[in-house]
Amino acid sequence: MANLVQPATRYDPLPVIDLAARSERERLSPSALKAFFSIVDRWSVRDEDARQLLGGVTNGPYYAMKKSPEGRVLDADRLLRISYLIGIFKALNILHGQPLADDWVRLPNTNRIFAGSTPLAYMMKGGAPAMQTVRRLLDARRGGM
Repeated sequence: MANLVQPATRYDPLPVIDLAARSERERLSPSALKAFFSIVDRWSVRDEDARQLLGGVTNGPYYAMKKSPEGRVLDADRLLRISYLIGIFKALNILHGQPLADDWVRLPNTNRIFAGSTPLAYMMKGGAPAMQTVRRLLDARRGGM
C-alpha cells in the first residue's frame, strides 16, 4: 500500500485552546456568555431551559451572568457547551433562512436522534454529549452528507 501524503495547506494550524488554564477561561468567558444569551434570545429559549443548557445553573448565578457577563469565569464544561451551541447556531443559519434557523431547536423533529422530540429537549436531557451530536448532525448536513 502506498504512503498517503496529505495535501499541503497554506494555513497554519490553530493552536489548541487550553480550557484548563484560568487565563484562557477568563479571556473567553465574557464573549461566550454574550453569545450564549444572544442565541437563547433568538431561539426564544426560556430561562429555565437556558440554565439547563449551561449544565444546571441555579437562578442567582444565572441572572448575575445574564446581567453582567464581564468578569465572569466559566468552567471548561460551560465553555464547551456554549461552543457547541454557537456551532449549532451558525450551522442552522447557513442551512436555513432566519425564521426556521431560529425556530428549529423548538420544533418536533422526526430524525431518529430526536425520536419525535425537539432538538432543544434532546440537548437539555443529554447535556454536552447531545449538543455535540446535534452539532455533528448539522455540520454533516452543511457538508452535504
